[in-house]
Amino acid sequence: MSNLRKGNLAGLGYHFIKQEHLFEGQSEFEIRFQQSPIAASFRPLTGEEIDVLKANANVADDWANILVTDRFIPQQIQNCKFYGLNRIGDMEPIYLEYRDFRLPVGLYNSTIISCDFGNLVAVHEVRYLAHFIIKDEVILANINEMETSSKAKFGNGILRVGEDPEVRIALELCNENGGRQVWPFDGMLLSDAYIWSRHRHDRILQAKLERMTTALYSTKRGTYSVVEDGVVIKNCQVIKDVMIGKCAYIKGVNKLKNVTIHSSEQDPTQIGEGCELVNGIIGEGCRIFYGVKAVRFILAAHSQLKYGARLINSFLGENSTISCCEVLNSLLFPAHEQHHNNSFLSASLIQGQSNMAAGATVGSNHNSRAPDGEIVAGRGFWPGLCVSLKHNSRFASYTLIVKGDFLYEMDIRIPFSLVSNDMSTDRLLIVPGYWFLYNMYALARNPSKYAKRDKRRQKQQYYEYDILAPDTVNELFDALKIIKVAVAKAYYSEESFSEELAEKKGRVLLESDTDLSTVEVLLTGFENSKRKVQLLKVRKSYVLFKQLIRYYAASVLTASPDRFMQTVDELKSRNITKRENWKNIGGQLILTRKYQDLIELLKADGINEWSEVHDFYYRQSQSYHDDKLIHAYASLLEIMEMDRGPLDVSQWRGIIDEAVETKKWITDEIYRTRAKDYQNEFRHMVYESAEEMEKVVGKLEDNDFINQQNEELLQFRDRMFAIRKQLD
Repeated sequence: MSNLRKGNLAGLGYHFIKQEHLFEGQSEFEIRFQQSPIAASFRPLTGEEIDVLKANANVADDWANILVTDRFIPQQIQNCKFYGLNRIGDMEPIYLEYRDFRLPVGLYNSTIISCDFGNLVAVHEVRYLAHFIIKDEVILANINEMETSSKAKFGNGILRVGEDPEVRIALELCNENGGRQVWPFDGMLLSDAYIWSRHRHDRILQAKLERMTTALYSTKRGTYSVVEDGVVIKNCQVIKDVMIGKCAYIKGVNKLKNVTIHSSEQDPTQIGEGCELVNGIIGEGCRIFYGVKAVRFILAAHSQLKYGARLINSFLGENSTISCCEVLNSLLFPAHEQHHNNSFLSASLIQGQSNMAAGATVGSNHNSRAPDGEIVAGRGFWPGLCVSLKHNSRFASYTLIVKGDFLYEMDIRIPFSLVSNDMSTDRLLIVPGYWFLYNMYALARNPSKYAKRDKRRQKQQYYEYDILAPDTVNELFDALKIIKVAVAKAYYSEESFSEELAEKKGRVLLESDTDLSTVEVLLTGFENSKRKVQLLKVRKSYVLFKQLIRYYAASVLTASPDRFMQTVDELKSRNITKRENWKNIGGQLILTRKYQDLIELLKADGINEWSEVHDFYYRQSQSYHDDKLIHAYASLLEIMEMDRGPLDVSQWRGIIDEAVETKKWITDEIYRTRAKDYQNEFRHMVYESAEEMEKVVGKLEDNDFINQQNEELLQFRDRMFAIRKQLD
């Protein structure tokens, strides 16, 4: 039997909502008229105007249902078919132009069913246009189908009256089995998705988040698609159930279905050829081009999908780029970069400032006995060329993974580490602090790079881009304990003692002249295998991590040199004794106790709307620098072992002097690690001369980032000198 249905031609423009789905007293135009109120200037056609329309090969089921303004020009409507109630705004004998593409204002060669048109629109060759509100100065050209269903939801995870819950749109984030699914909604932040995808055991919280999302929307059917002012859409196939923001530019798409597209005059969104986007929400200032396929997704503002990228059941954070590759079931915090055709990312929580290299396969285990697992990685995650990882695995911030197949689950809890396979001895090698020791240029360039790429106009959520911040510094403290315990157990391999005693003994070994060069330091709990996991550079990384914590604290506490003494006195008066834990919730760092406060407020109905949740984030962003200041002070007291009282003047002098030396070392290492590229003979061999190389790659002395760092060093010295004078 055919699925085709038949109906009376007189009803073509009506019965948009079935009778059984109308609320009592609701008409099929109720929501349409709320979206696009009837203007007093609209009037019926005159007999003369109808004659002109007929002469121009236009037809209508009922000319009385076409309403126009007094600035109506019937000559600029040609070869169109009208059904249902249609309203047409002001017209002028002009054309609209966009990038050399010019079309006259008016309606031409189109079939139009129950639509509203704003002022000065140019609609050409739209073969089927039904239940749309087209705002002012819009160009629509050569489009096969633009329609709206009565149950349109525009990418939101809601239900309309009469719908089965099975059809609800949900994003299955972080895990392929759907156990962390969230209901997307327009305005959803990464932090919202993070909270919702966690705490799955907490039924009260999960039910509350569902209720808040349901309350955002009416269950009534009948919302029309909207194309806002200044939009240009041309040469497209199917556009259905869409909300399109101002000044968006859409060309050559195969399908847009059930999507909201944010766009503005300042930050227009552009969508290009061959794209198919279904069940999604797109932020303003996004770029989506060349064969992209995205299904069940949120793309945050100022991000890009390009060159055949596939994004499915995922949320991609602001200022990110995915090209060519495939990303499934992932929650990706801001500034994620993934450019290569042969990389694959699935079932992952990646906490920002990350980069997926070519051939990296962070994917699911379809041959596993258990359901597919998850990858969780802190900021700065960088799986290198041709890295294959196994679920479940977890990585501390700024983990760099060397090419290879990693056949076992890993739990890398030491930040800034290099992780590699030693094939000759079949063991896992971990070099703590690798970035600082061997690749400072790449590491130090990240904060300024990400800050420059952050195109948000309203930065109500503060995203932390600094390498040393509360999250990474806390990881450094954890790493120091791991190193001390591992060294003690390796050195005293014949003895058995508690973790607390091992930490004390390890510290003595690391801070003495004890020769550790022949000690094989092994870790447990870092890989789910029977092979050895070896920790390298233990003393060097131990000294480095303590130095970095002191440098972080000094940098934060001296940010306002004129208030330094006042700041220290205020911190002393607070009787700060404990360094607190932090969480990264969508790129925003927040104290764990405040995060728990939010959870409890939600469960106790102290917060009842998503807007209130967002206000909570914004308040925490406003207090972030004060909270970070307290964390820096507590970290300094802890690393200096000042549990019996505040620091004295001589200790502060030493901290300030060391901070200057550390900043100088960082600046020198930035130069040195970049200079290696100029000193390597193999880098020279493809150039005829040094002059040619400089012409191609630029001169080292002209490197903007290095010169910027040298300037920052001078400013840092001046700042510290001013504080040093206060201490003398």
